[in-house]
Amino acid sequence: MTRGEKIKSKLDAAFAPHRLEVIDESEGHRGHAGYQEGGESHFRVLIASAHFAGMARIARHRAVHAAIGPELMAEIHALALQIEA
Repeated sequence: MTRGEKIKSKLDAAFAPHRLEVIDESEGHRGHAGYQEGGESHFRVLIASAHFAGMARIARHRAVHAAIGPELMAEIHALALQIEA
């Protein structure tokens, strides 16, 4: 399973989102810090779930990071988040 698939699986399980996109943007960072050959180093996540209703932005980000888990977070260089309720 790729890192992107792992991220998607973990977020699906944690938040049952009505919208979820996990986009590997690694190729756009070739030659920059953190780039890993083969990609899977820079991701953009667009997620919408009722779970986030009433949560502050920082709380939403912390919840997503916790759901992904420290082991997987340590394997990626960058994670851009767009989180909606």
